[in-house]
Amino acid sequence: MSHRPILGLALGSGSARGWAHIGAIRALEEAGLRFAVVCGTSIGALIGAAYASDSLERLESWVSGLKIKEVVGFFDLTLNGGMIRGDRLMDFFRAHFRDRAIGELGQTYAAVATDLATGREVWLREGGLLEAVRASIALPGLFTPALHNGRWLVDGGLVNPVPVSLARALGAEIVIAIDLNTNLVGRHLRPRTRAPASNRPTEDSLAAALMQRLQTGIQALPLPWRDKDEEPPSLFDTLATSINIMQVQISRSRLAGEPPDVLITPRLAHLGLLEFHRGREAIAEGRRAVQSVLPQLRELELIG
Repeated sequence: MSHRPILGLALGSGSARGWAHIGAIRALEEAGLRFAVVCGTSIGALIGAAYASDSLERLESWVSGLKIKEVVGFFDLTLNGGMIRGDRLMDFFRAHFRDRAIGELGQTYAAVATDLATGREVWLREGGLLEAVRASIALPGLFTPALHNGRWLVDGGLVNPVPVSLARALGAEIVIAIDLNTNLVGRHLRPRTRAPASNRPTEDSLAAALMQRLQTGIQALPLPWRDKDEEPPSLFDTLATSINIMQVQISRSRLAGEPPDVLITPRLAHLGLLEFHRGREAIAEGRRAVQSVLPQLRELELIG
């Protein structure tokens, strides 16, 4: 290929499954690819920011060593606009990763958020890098909205979970996208049968830790199903499955209308929404997923 095309990387949303982006980027780099344009939604915005600011190696080291207690410690519970304020998490990133202006990065970078008042897609292409990330990861119901230039912004996954369109708008001639939302619908929705209160199985341990205050209050209420053999899905299962449905349906719709040149689809249904402590598994799956698209990359003459 005489003209080397401008490569764009579109990193999708997916909460804790997003650590797979790290492994995928590593594998793509090892194959010889370098990206001039990097776009991300939600957790994809965070990983993209680390990559564009040359901090991916440090982030990978931190993610690989995360324990469940550390993850829970980052979540400052609140009921004002969401269950997690996110201040502790962003304070950690400011202390350990250099915050830079987006315009100072060596690559073209942008994050996707959603304007809570209008529902419109917002492309964050200037200003502070961590400020853009904080707005893009504000998943409704979990993280509180972020105030940005007088607007309340929430997670970009509501409107553009895999930002192929943004990468092309920023000049990418060939876009490689990573979709974390395949094979997810119903993954967390398990039937629950009533058991003695002292002997009930817990949800995944991280979810239980985050939801303890809410669940305690809810279980004390005289709800009509309390005397039945079956209980409805838990609060966390309902929330996680609803988010999965939303992400999958929107991703399918957007990708059908705006297909990337190469789509990488890690198989991550076994990872829960907030299981950030399982980073090693996600990273390994991201690497594995890249192997399946190497023939496409060769066909496009992007690698030898």
